[in-house]
Amino acid sequence: METKRYDAIVIGCGHAGVEASLALARLGHKTLAVTLSLDAIAFMACNPAIGGTAKGHLVREIDALGGQMGLSADNNLLQIRMLNMGKGAAVQSLRGQADKTLYHHYMKNIMETQPNLDILQAEVAEVLTSNGKVIGVKTTLGQEFYCDAIVVCTGVYLNAHIIIGDNVTKTGPNGFSRATKLTDSLLAMDIPTRRFKTGTPARVDKNSINFEAMQVQNGDDDIYPFSFMTKGFVQNKEVCYLTYTTQKTKDVILANIDRSPLYNGSIHSVGPRYCPSIEDKIMRFADKERHQIFIEPESSLTNEMYVQGMSSSLPYDVQIEMYKSVIGLEKVKIMRFAYAIEYDCIDSLCLTPYLMVKHIGGLFLAGQLNGSSGYEEAAAQGLIAGINASLYLKNKAPLTLTRDSSYIGVLIDDLVTKGTNEPYRMMTARAEHRLLLRQENADKRLTPIGREVGLVDDKRWESYCEKLENSKNILALLDKVIPPKDFKELFESIGESIPHNGLSFRDMLKRPNVTCDCLIDNFDDFKDADRRCFEEIATDIKYEGYLCKQKNIVDDINKLESKSLPNDIDYSQIKGLRIEARQKLDKIRPLNLGQASRISGVSPADITVLLVYLSKNKL
Repeated sequence: METKRYDAIVIGCGHAGVEASLALARLGHKTLAVTLSLDAIAFMACNPAIGGTAKGHLVREIDALGGQMGLSADNNLLQIRMLNMGKGAAVQSLRGQADKTLYHHYMKNIMETQPNLDILQAEVAEVLTSNGKVIGVKTTLGQEFYCDAIVVCTGVYLNAHIIIGDNVTKTGPNGFSRATKLTDSLLAMDIPTRRFKTGTPARVDKNSINFEAMQVQNGDDDIYPFSFMTKGFVQNKEVCYLTYTTQKTKDVILANIDRSPLYNGSIHSVGPRYCPSIEDKIMRFADKERHQIFIEPESSLTNEMYVQGMSSSLPYDVQIEMYKSVIGLEKVKIMRFAYAIEYDCIDSLCLTPYLMVKHIGGLFLAGQLNGSSGYEEAAAQGLIAGINASLYLKNKAPLTLTRDSSYIGVLIDDLVTKGTNEPYRMMTARAEHRLLLRQENADKRLTPIGREVGLVDDKRWESYCEKLENSKNILALLDKVIPPKDFKELFESIGESIPHNGLSFRDMLKRPNVTCDCLIDNFDDFKDADRRCFEEIATDIKYEGYLCKQKNIVDDINKLESKSLPNDIDYSQIKGLRIEARQKLDKIRPLNLGQASRISGVSPADITVLLVYLSKNKL
């Protein structure tokens, strides 16, 4: 390549690498993205879906900051659904079945046409450093490229092994080449590594499935899409199917459990707790008679169907018998066998909250390399790493999202403060302020931040400001008081008691059976109201008391977050700290008391000692 000097280099072009590369290039930096294969850009090696529980929140947040995933998903969806509609607003999450083939090509084209971005198919063998800072990379071909910031997003490709029974193949996902050199470079830089495992189910021939024996899972026709910039609704093009394992499934697995690499000692690495293989489910939940299995299309361009819920590393002959035991799959033809994959990743405690390696200037790490799992978790980290690499290049303060501002903040804080001993998956239960972090208000929480950083363009900003104006107009109408005679018929029809005095529209919305649709359909005041804005406002009003409580808690927590901890504190010399606390604080080097309070092994008494220390030394 003619260009040897770049502002930044991104290693890997999976979901993290794509967001990091685009962020850097869009922020004006000459960027090189190096990938093992151009055919693996934004490739969905596992489930061909975007979003899901808590993951839908991440996609909306990526979009609100000016990232790409939400827009690309909306343009390549086969089906879209809102999960947990029977539960509270905080845990409702958007999930889209994506066209795997088209999504890859769409993202590849976005990358190829992005100004300031070059793409190279190559394997990076070494990160080059000097005086504690990165200066470039070297490929296995001997090429050297120089830069001042690097974002490493290698996913599950470092020394990857594909495992099917006793057959072990030294490749990455889907037969793509693996990376064999970079782990040694990470170790040489004193970055601790570990070995994790994940897996994927078989892909089966659509024409060999008895869909009549399964339950149809339709999409939702009136659900707002992932991106705040996508107007209207996304059309559902395909259906998914629900089926179940049988007693025969259980019998086949139990009869061959000694041939499972998970149980015969062949696999030593740690797998995901919340996405277990089918043999793991059978062994851990022995009393369960059956397990849900979803049959999902991979693409409009192929007959391959994804068998969600049946990842496995059993031998191929066992897999054939096992899959044929599932209702509707009695005559199924397997096109790609299920497999487990082992790979190298790093101990995320070596990272700062802005995803830079603590002891190496300009080196940022993102995605599954950091011990997380999932496309959405990877993309979120890639975006933040790309933003912070840009801020590093500009000598500006880094962006650190807080736990009360976003799921992205929760994700990164968990990784860099608590660490993880297994592939980390985002869940709504991990967010203690989840009522504040609903997916529909992601733009209000994060778009101003994206604008300040420089990723939110004028078009997106104008759309956001228009939403604020629409919301302002709706709020102005809500305090109008209506006499009982004007809402008597409505309240009778929806089962609400009728008060003697009038009610404001705001007070009406506080009632459980009154929705914004009720007001739009029955009162001319709201005939021109933006329904999406109104729904968000209605949720805020219904949960007003709980939201106030959460905001008060956040205010108390932020008092600790505002107490900075100097990076050169010698914790071993602070009297009163327990030995475990000294060791943990010295290893993680928290930025403030808030982060220190979330470290496992640091007690409230230790925080009090630190408060006294800061006060005594006027820090």
